[in-house]
Amino acid sequence: MNTKIYLSIVTILTVFVTLTSCKNHSETDGHQHDASGNHTTPATTTDRLGSALAQEKHAEDVILTQTQVDILNIKIDRLVKRNMSGFIQVNGQLGVPPQNEAVVTSTLGANIRSIKTMEGEKVRKGQTLAYISHPDIITMQTDYLQAHNSLTFLEQDYNRQKKLYESQVGSGCDYQKAQSAFSSAKGLAKGFEGQLRLLGLSPESIRNGNISLVAPIKSPIDGFIEKVQIKSGQYVQPQTPMFDIVNTEHIHADLMVFEKDVNKVKNGQLVKFSIEALGNKEMTAKIYSVGKSFEEGPKALHIHAEIENKDRNLIPGMYVSARIITEKKLEQAIPEDAVFQDGETFYVFTAEKEDDGTWGFLPQKVVIKSTSNGFMAFDFIEDVDKSTLVALSGAYYLMAEMKKGEAEHSH
Repeated sequence: MNTKIYLSIVTILTVFVTLTSCKNHSETDGHQHDASGNHTTPATTTDRLGSALAQEKHAEDVILTQTQVDILNIKIDRLVKRNMSGFIQVNGQLGVPPQNEAVVTSTLGANIRSIKTMEGEKVRKGQTLAYISHPDIITMQTDYLQAHNSLTFLEQDYNRQKKLYESQVGSGCDYQKAQSAFSSAKGLAKGFEGQLRLLGLSPESIRNGNISLVAPIKSPIDGFIEKVQIKSGQYVQPQTPMFDIVNTEHIHADLMVFEKDVNKVKNGQLVKFSIEALGNKEMTAKIYSVGKSFEEGPKALHIHAEIENKDRNLIPGMYVSARIITEKKLEQAIPEDAVFQDGETFYVFTAEKEDDGTWGFLPQKVVIKSTSNGFMAFDFIEDVDKSTLVALSGAYYLMAEMKKGEAEHSH
């Protein structure tokens, strides 16, 4: 019995010593044991920190295969410098010089007999736009005929009295009366003739007995009918606008520049502008006139720019959004599609090809300096090697993929 108790105590002590020895061995020599009791090499503190950093970097990275990059049309290349333009942002509208606009009126009160044109139609200078009729038109022609016939008689009488006076046969008084009557009749006939020409009637035709019942209303310039403001049968006063005509051959951009920017503007500068009504297609103009007086409310100066390669759909009055190019600088730039904005922060994705052929994209904070022609001049907040590859498009998709990965990682 005592022998059995002794053996049991020895066995227990042996097991205890063995377990204690293993524990001390593990703590002192860094060994670990697997499920089978075999020794394994534990991870050092450096290894564990590197693993954590790798996991954090992986969480920020967006990993895409080459196929995905091709399908999404993400362009990858090194950064290059571009000529970025300094500019002034201005607004305005299309306009034409004063001599290229006309309001057509009648020279006397009359009724509209007929209208020969319509809005939008192209017309030539001198083309008949409408006919007017009124008894005064006939009266002016008959008065002119009487004045012309009287002038013919008085001219003959004047010539006769002149010969008599020069021959010392006629009296000087009769000669002077004939001279005065002839001059008065001549002036009266010229006056009637001028009125008829203003009405568009031919004095020569009237002298041949052709009395017209109507008078033509003619276009004073080449251009397009912008507005027709009359109807057939309507009575119009001499000051009544009948037609608005505009010649768009010299249409230009009429821009407003605020006082603080006036010193940056001069003749010959390029202007890049777009018109929303025409699909915001960018067009080019060149400044040819800078105003010399300010308009109030707001205080701004008129700038006129001649449009190059004019679009035939340009119409005076169209709203213009424009940039006056003031300088050009060589700067690091990237397409707008390659920049993502999150709140007040802007990001550009650097790209790196992995050993397995996939692409890793990492967002980098940047500061945007300027925007021109679809490109953004920028600087990285942190230093980035000049040879670093960047994504030149698809920034919004890459940021969406990154945020989706972060959401999955947080779960």
